[in-house]
Amino acid sequence: MDSIPSIRVKNLTRQYGAITAIQNVSFTVNKGEVVGFLGPNGAGKSTTMRILSGIMSATSGSAWVGGVCVAQSPHEVKRKIGYMPENNPLPDDMRVVEYLRFRARLKEVPSSQLRSSVQEAMEICDLARTARRKIIGTLSKGFRQRVGIADALLGDPEVIIMDEPTIGLDPHQIQGIRTLINNLRGKLTVVLSSHILPEIERSCDRVIIINRGRVVASGTSDELREEFLPGNRYTVEIDGTAENLISALSANTIQAEILTEEATANNSVKLTLRAYGEGELGPQLIHTLSTSPNLELKSLAPRIPNLEEIFLAATKRSWEETIESKPKKLNAPQSNAPTKEAMSSK
Repeated sequence: MDSIPSIRVKNLTRQYGAITAIQNVSFTVNKGEVVGFLGPNGAGKSTTMRILSGIMSATSGSAWVGGVCVAQSPHEVKRKIGYMPENNPLPDDMRVVEYLRFRARLKEVPSSQLRSSVQEAMEICDLARTARRKIIGTLSKGFRQRVGIADALLGDPEVIIMDEPTIGLDPHQIQGIRTLINNLRGKLTVVLSSHILPEIERSCDRVIIINRGRVVASGTSDELREEFLPGNRYTVEIDGTAENLISALSANTIQAEILTEEATANNSVKLTLRAYGEGELGPQLIHTLSTSPNLELKSLAPRIPNLEEIFLAATKRSWEETIESKPKKLNAPQSNAPTKEAMSSK
């Protein structure tokens, strides 16, 4: 892999007066990676993307795209980035091929390469046969998203940034966009911002989570599970009580805790259990619970936390750390001025 990353961000900060949108944001995206950029509303995702795209300047810090400094050469950086915004602004009265040729000219694609570049982008996005001559205003939401992605591909960019590429799409359309993104893996660097976390988990090699303007987590799904949700998780259904289950495990030196508990329709108890220990603990749990005289094991299955749970755990930890880091208010000092009671007694 090339030693120069596609994106490098170091201590990026952006302030709007007294409000800090992002603070000391740092991360790296290597060439050919598909990376998910996640965060709650107002976390700083759009601000970071706008700075990377050269649309907005940073208050402090640095960012490089393809080895080019964004602050020093914003126009050169814009040539390296294809950006698809969340609310994809498309003219309803133009045909797809007309619009893409117009956009290619704006991006200074040489005249000798214009037709071939537009044709290649349409073929990648499956527009060449089905929507080439269609008026954009007649297209479905899914095909409009494809037009936006084709637009982002024009000009031979190194990095594609997509803000909510699957929002408002039906399952078939989402699957089509997912296939398109997978086809770009290894060829281009792709950064996806989305609230549809299952799609991010399916499509991305790595995830960066930002909260309250700071990067709070970065890594693969497996790495983030290990960091924020350690231990082996299991879904367990028993006839008996949760107390009996914990007692049985403790008697066999299995350290565990109950995360959730609910009664089922057949009067049994369904639990989410987190057990600590090396390796696969399933067989040990089955043996322990099956031989316990105070309960009957009905089912046990491993449970892998999804990206939504990881996201919630990472943002929750960052909120807690923020609260803990705030200076505590000291008790107000007592005034030396005499009270009304003291004055009236004189």
